Amino acid sequence: MAKILAPVAAWRSRGTWQVPLAGLLGAGAALGQAPWDLLVMAVFGVAGAFFLFARARSARSAAWIGWAFGTGYFALALSWIPEPFMVDAARDGWMAPIALVGMAGGLALFWALPFWLAHRLRGGVWLLVPLWALAEMARGTVLTGFPWGLPGYAWGAVPAAQWASVLGVYGLTALLFVVAALLAQLRVLPVLSAAGLSAALIAGGAWIATDLPQTTDAPVIRLIQPNAPQHEKWDPQKVPVFFRRQVDYTAAGPRPDLIVWSETALPTLLNHADEALAIISDAAGPVPVVLGLQREQDFTWYNSAIVLEGDGTVSQIYDKHHLVPFGEYMPLPGFFRSLGIEALAQRADGGYGAGPGPQLLDLGPLGRALPLICYEAVFPQDLRGTDRPRFLLQLTNDAWFGQYSGPYQHLAQARFRAIEQGLPLLRSANTGVSAVFDARGNMVASLGLGKAGYLDAALPAALPPTLYARYGDLPVLVLLALMAAASLWQARRDSD
Repeated sequence: MAKILAPVAAWRSRGTWQVPLAGLLGAGAALGQAPWDLLVMAVFGVAGAFFLFARARSARSAAWIGWAFGTGYFALALSWIPEPFMVDAARDGWMAPIALVGMAGGLALFWALPFWLAHRLRGGVWLLVPLWALAEMARGTVLTGFPWGLPGYAWGAVPAAQWASVLGVYGLTALLFVVAALLAQLRVLPVLSAAGLSAALIAGGAWIATDLPQTTDAPVIRLIQPNAPQHEKWDPQKVPVFFRRQVDYTAAGPRPDLIVWSETALPTLLNHADEALAIISDAAGPVPVVLGLQREQDFTWYNSAIVLEGDGTVSQIYDKHHLVPFGEYMPLPGFFRSLGIEALAQRADGGYGAGPGPQLLDLGPLGRALPLICYEAVFPQDLRGTDRPRFLLQLTNDAWFGQYSGPYQHLAQARFRAIEQGLPLLRSANTGVSAVFDARGNMVASLGLGKAGYLDAALPAALPPTLYARYGDLPVLVLLALMAAASLWQARRDSD
């Protein structure tokens, strides 16, 4: 028996067991994301990562722990990534596992770095907290950014989400790390401090949520949800069916003040859409329509939204500027080519062009709206500008994300943009979930996933600019920098 257990004992003595355990803890922490919404799992999973980090024997071991934790986290949180490749499985299915493994392992590098650096600088857990939070901010920026599944979204299950109006989701991510780091101490006072901080965040969030203006004589906006599955959306035999369905929903009475179709809802290029636009205009009557479609200019395709006025003219065009990696553009084609994956690299030549950036749509008596096409709603920094809109307007086709975790995560993250900005959010989704959120992120109306229909809802009132709308992530950046500096100072003092 001793001979049998000897390899196990040696394995444990080297600390190798920490890496697979970190991967399992990462997957557990991902259960804080939608549709699971298990805040407790997120907190205890991250606490486990801090616990393992504190016992790492070298900076290299710490980096492996951070990478394994991140890989487990992103493998579950991004489990919808293969879905776009399975729409045409015969052609693209082989790329699905490459995309998931590549995304999970690649994004985990953002977590390996702070684990390595915090250990290398001997700053301990309290240096890892700000470095990890800063790494998450970098993940939302580097290579156009991919801030999907930030740990701070786990607070969305409780009233503490309202602190996003002050600190943003990156600030909430840092607070989750603080709570988890306290728990990882496994001592009475830090654990009680973690419980007290969590209770204060929840109670304070509930108090913030009580400040909500009343909506009176508000315009009514109609959200169209055709429920066109992605594998049927461009089928020549199904295209007329889905188009007629949307036209019928548009024409239904009583007339609203604005009609919104989803992303790429019109099955033709804007360049050749005169006949289709005339049909839509006839159905809408005097009501303006915001709708998504594709267009071509100078041999470049764009994923766009237009405003179709009551007289049938197109008055405004917005081109999506934050594109989906692997779906709308292929990141790092040279890297994939160097690996010999030529077919994957060639997809870079068939992607969309990026628009110039955020722009407001002037919708007359309804005020100005900030359009967000698809996953542009996961970038909090893009919603801040010198001109404040009256409301946020998201057009999306979540059929790409499958039927389970992806659409619900997208919805949950879009909700945070309403809280951060203190603005109502209207969301028209091809297959759902279409929804209306008020300025505190409360869902006031919705049309569920996989349902066809339309949703008429009054436009909720906006709040005055929130602290986050005014200052963005700057206060959090300053606090994280001060925390990192204090941790380094303490580490040097302890070493003297």
